[in-house]
Amino acid sequence: MHCIRKITNDLVWVGANDRRMAMFEGVYSVPYGVSYNSYLLLDEKTVLFDTVDKAVTHRFLENVSEALKGRSLDYLVVQHMEPDHSFGIDELLRAHPDLVIVTNQKVLGMLEQFHDKDFSFKSKVVTEGDVLNTGRHQLTFLMAPMVHWPEVMITYDQTDKVLFSADAFGAFGALNGALFADEVDFERDYMDEARRYYANICGKYGVQVQSLLNKASALDIQIICPLHGFVWRKNLALFIDKYKLWSTYKPEVEGVMIAYASVYGNTENAAEILATMLRECGIQTMMYDVSVTPHSEIISECFKYSHLVFASTTYNMGIFVTMEALLHDLAAHNIQNRHIAFIENGSWAPTSGRLMREIMDKCKNMTMFENTVSVQSAVKDAQLDALRSLADAIAGSLNKTSHTQDIPQNAVATSEQNEISCLDANALRKLMYGLFVLSARDGAKDNACIVNTVMQVNAQPLTIAVSVNKDSYTHEMIHNTGLFNVSVLSESATFDIFQRFGFVSGKAVNKFKDEPNPPRAANGIVYLKDATTAMIGAKVIEGFDCGSHTMFYAQVTESLVLSDIPSATYAYYFEKIKPAVVQVQQHGYVCKICGYVYDGDHLPPDYICPICKHGACDFEMMHKL
Repeated sequence: MHCIRKITNDLVWVGANDRRMAMFEGVYSVPYGVSYNSYLLLDEKTVLFDTVDKAVTHRFLENVSEALKGRSLDYLVVQHMEPDHSFGIDELLRAHPDLVIVTNQKVLGMLEQFHDKDFSFKSKVVTEGDVLNTGRHQLTFLMAPMVHWPEVMITYDQTDKVLFSADAFGAFGALNGALFADEVDFERDYMDEARRYYANICGKYGVQVQSLLNKASALDIQIICPLHGFVWRKNLALFIDKYKLWSTYKPEVEGVMIAYASVYGNTENAAEILATMLRECGIQTMMYDVSVTPHSEIISECFKYSHLVFASTTYNMGIFVTMEALLHDLAAHNIQNRHIAFIENGSWAPTSGRLMREIMDKCKNMTMFENTVSVQSAVKDAQLDALRSLADAIAGSLNKTSHTQDIPQNAVATSEQNEISCLDANALRKLMYGLFVLSARDGAKDNACIVNTVMQVNAQPLTIAVSVNKDSYTHEMIHNTGLFNVSVLSESATFDIFQRFGFVSGKAVNKFKDEPNPPRAANGIVYLKDATTAMIGAKVIEGFDCGSHTMFYAQVTESLVLSDIPSATYAYYFEKIKPAVVQVQQHGYVCKICGYVYDGDHLPPDYICPICKHGACDFEMMHKL
């Protein structure tokens, strides 16, 4: 029985999924299956973009027949000749003998190689920039050689702004009923498989992928239709930005990937000690046993992390077999721009470190740490010192504080110093703060709060940091889900917004009860459209305990400019938005944030405002009238 889905009014997905395949191309494990995507355009002329693998051709033909609903198939666009996308051509020609194949000259040559017949009389050969008019649609053909075969081309539909991208922007994994990337949590559940697909299939050809990205940058692309994985119709920049990183061999994460080959556990022990030392320096680490973890996964992690450590026992006077295979495979995938360190082990003649270094020396723009840590059989005190020195060197290259550095004596104030020093909270208000509504969603519950500390941390990848009070309900939601939106408040914001989102708890009230259908970003979380200058959606990478607050470090997944009105600052709030306190015949202390009055002669130093939750430092004495 057919299984198809509409992408637009006249574009239909007619592909199929394979969950029984164990090894893609005989080398890459696909534990979550793989999709073979094919697309049918139902214009005045009907156009099919590529076919599928032998394993799913029967279902594919059912899908094409159902989508055509009795119409003939006029054109088959062949963008890529790998058999997993071209096996169904013979079957299509038997069903549609008048079918015309639209392709380039290199594809035509491979067609005849794979199928041992002349296709020239049934083909329309196109070159760079040629256009096919199918009625309402104008299809432009662009060559994309070595992404990842030499004959590859892509197709751009000028009418609906759709890019048929061949193997670019693909991912491992069956679609499981979803077709669009925005129907799943792509970053959480599929980004690793997308990176693994890119690194192993296209990773060698970064220059060629860059050429394709340059061509794509000149197009107004609203939808991306790849031959594997999900269709992209929202937040395309997220995936395109990843391709920019991967194709220029820039790491996504400043951290350390440690791959080790260990026979009796001693080399693993050295690697684990190093990982522990690095974590004590606040450095993110991941470890992989190269004899257990598929090499395609480790290569993917090498494309992700900035620093790589390879630890191997010496085996038959060389590198342990699985590590040697991994390193040759990694070098063949053209990895570049990384910091690399080595740990070797050997009971009588450790040589694996030198040999590993020789393999990786062939890669471009690699920074090798000078000293190889050498272990003889098992880690001893001398090797602990060498591992500690390596950890410190890695930490230094990441601008992290090494764990051997002493805390300066003047870093901690003595009680005597505290007694004579002055802490004026007003001094902190001289810092530049903005004002933001931070929103989150947990299950069916929406909530938001006011925060004043959001900043951009990095440009590639695009990351931000937000500081949130641990007592807030929004903090709890972000901690549970790892997702949030930031609405940047403008100078048009009124005090009502601050009362609504800053003075009451979302545990007690529904802050969105007066908005039955608030606007939502692609992550499903609400944001403020009025009185804001921009919206930024983000996914948490890591949270840092900062005492009363948590600082969430997050990657931007979506952003939108909403107005040109200047953004509100903390100072602007006090000067223009917050109502002036009307002094009456009353004594006590008034909260400078929300105006709450504490009635009493003495304000306890640990007092917390019951309205806005600010501390005693944000209260000032009221003068008697």
